[in-house]
Amino acid sequence: MIFHPAGSRPSTAPDPAYFTGSVRMDPLIAAPEPARLRALQVTFEPGARTNWHTHPLGQTLIVTSGRGLMQVAGQSPREIRPGDVIWFDPGERHWHGAAPDCAMTHIALQEAEAGRTADWAEPVSDGDYGATPQR
Repeated sequence: MIFHPAGSRPSTAPDPAYFTGSVRMDPLIAAPEPARLRALQVTFEPGARTNWHTHPLGQTLIVTSGRGLMQVAGQSPREIRPGDVIWFDPGERHWHGAAPDCAMTHIALQEAEAGRTADWAEPVSDGDYGATPQR
């Protein structure tokens, strides 16, 4: 068993090459092999977001607070709120982050393949980020 008491591990800032704006990551679990589960609580300040990216084995997001946006390539952005659960298929190109005027926190769950959980691409354009979201 591995037990991590609340507040026992430091928050970190992600690599700024893959994010726009102020983002904080709090580790939840990086299960030892042969398990592949990786989980983080991620907080995006207003306007902050990921770059476009994919996950080799998919990703689940559970929105826990605030209001955010997400978009799958080729689709309109969608607004996300606390209680929303989002599944991205393996290899599905997408981004997610806070709304322009409101912070957003989610739990991100993904599995590692050969130690890799994401493949990063270019930043989200202001045009994509500013498009009118669907609910």
